[in-house]
Amino acid sequence: MDFSLSEDQHAIQAVARRFARERLLPEYQARERAACVDLSVRKQIGELGLIGVELPEHYGGLGLDALTTGLIIEALAEGDFNVAYVILLGALNGQIIADHMAPEIAGDWLPGICRGEVLAAIALTEPGAGSDAANLRLSAQKVNGAYILNGEKTSISMADQADIAIVFARTGKAEEKSRGISAFLVPMDVPGISSTRFNDLGEHAVGRGSIFFDSVKVPSEYMIGDEGMGFAQVMQGFDFSRALIGLQCIASAQQSMKETWQFVNERQAFGQAIAAFQGVSFPLAEMETYLTAARDLCYKTLWLKDNGRAHTSEAAMCKWWAPKVAYEAIYQCLLTHGHSGYSRDFPFEQRLRDVLGLQIGDGTAQIMKMIISRQKVSQYR
Repeated sequence: MDFSLSEDQHAIQAVARRFARERLLPEYQARERAACVDLSVRKQIGELGLIGVELPEHYGGLGLDALTTGLIIEALAEGDFNVAYVILLGALNGQIIADHMAPEIAGDWLPGICRGEVLAAIALTEPGAGSDAANLRLSAQKVNGAYILNGEKTSISMADQADIAIVFARTGKAEEKSRGISAFLVPMDVPGISSTRFNDLGEHAVGRGSIFFDSVKVPSEYMIGDEGMGFAQVMQGFDFSRALIGLQCIASAQQSMKETWQFVNERQAFGQAIAAFQGVSFPLAEMETYLTAARDLCYKTLWLKDNGRAHTSEAAMCKWWAPKVAYEAIYQCLLTHGHSGYSRDFPFEQRLRDVLGLQIGDGTAQIMKMIISRQKVSQYR
């Protein structure tokens, strides 16, 4: 197996890392206090050509592979875990729009996403449903060639910052389960839409909240894919985003590890650098091992996608394991810094809170393990 990157991948990775180091990392904590990902930052990332790189060139992308997207989100997340969400949402929503919408509609929105001017949320979760993603109540009734949406979505990332949202709604009967669900591209400035923001533990720059739809009119051409097939068509994209989430979390932990290795080489105790003590260095060595293994799993998953091979199990492994490993690594870094690590003067506590959110959102560990189990049972049946 070839683990080398192409010259183009190295070049793009270098651009993203430089931007993360010079522009994102110094303002990581300030961005949390501002509680948003500033439009100017998004546009700078877009100007560098780092959003939606896997999309076709006629939509504003570069027509590159999924692995390159993973390298970009990993590099940016080293500087700011939350800003990396822009890449994640652009990749997931951009792929859905490009694959399942009419080209003329996709052409209206995808270039703006690639430029960082349009932020797209994905609105699936509803109150009382959670992991039972197909148990939707938000309704979409067809009236005079349009659809009228009524209901609520909750736990939506970027709910109060998004310009558009991909909204899952029930167009069929409840007993049809996922077969009665359709997806729509909905501009967030149309009449009848309102949103709230939750007071969460972390991910303040991203923000999570509810979106309310009160007789929201959506043109029929803004339906994504076929009626009643939205769930089946769109959910396939989550295998892509789960690997990206894994790299997003790992990157935040890896930056913490870099800072901690430097610290233990500089901090003196008992006449020598504390890195010399196995009680200090061995836990960090363990975390490096776990992070390397989790990163390679994410890379493999994206490689499988790029080569048209099944990767649902691997994507689910990325989603449950990488956030857990990342959390444990950041926690160890915080402890290694002692009382200073426990303070808000260092970014460890923020990274810990930010990464924790992805042990819950976008599919819990229990759901991911269920996916893996079903795949393996089917394989060996």
